[in-house]
Amino acid sequence: MKVTIELSEERATTLRETARRIGVTLEELASAALSDALDHSKEDFLEAAEYVLKKNEQLFRRLAQGPR
Repeated sequence: MKVTIELSEERATTLRETARRIGVTLEELASAALSDALDHSKEDFLEAAEYVLKKNEQLFRRLAQGPR
C-alpha cells in the first residue's frame, strides 16, 4: 500500500537527516516509525483491556451467573 503524507519543512528535514544518519531510505524510516507507533498503540490497548478485565473480574463473574 502506498500512502502520501504532508510534513512541515522542519519534520521533513528531521526525517531526511535521520534516514541519512542511520543509512536507510526515507520510505524505510517512515514505514518503521509507523509500524512502531501502531505496535505501541496495540500494546497500550491490550494493557488497558487487561486492567479493566482484572479490575472488574468479580462483577463479570456475578453477571455471568445471571439473576438470582
